[in-house]
Amino acid sequence: MKAVVKWVDNAMFIGESGSGHTVVMDGPEDHGGRNLGVRPMEMLLLGMGGCSTFDVMSILKKSRQKVQDCRVEISAERADTIPAVFTRIHLHFVVSGKLLKESQVKRAVELSAEKYCSASIMLEKSGVDISHDYEIINIE
Repeated sequence: MKAVVKWVDNAMFIGESGSGHTVVMDGPEDHGGRNLGVRPMEMLLLGMGGCSTFDVMSILKKSRQKVQDCRVEISAERADTIPAVFTRIHLHFVVSGKLLKESQVKRAVELSAEKYCSASIMLEKSGVDISHDYEIINIE
């Protein structure tokens, strides 16, 4: 896997993934940016959320759950000192669908956290306290 990040100006960068997709990253005005893109540390959370949600949806589809919507709300805390690494990250999955089985949703979230999500497992191994929970919304 490869990626390229190119400086544009001030605190703005363009990232290009190995698959050819681009994203703008920029800092806040008080750090020389213009607030025109995602912060790099936010990008890390988005990547972790995407990785986890991909796993959860894949597992739920394989277990034939009728999911209509799935999102993960991520909250994180960072150290007060430099480097301002993540110290805690919490992922709250909200899964909506018809006749969803709680045991299947619970299993999908646990499997992602413990076995499949490379991003969260990597961060956890580096000392970040990562927690997960879920909410089910059954739609008639």
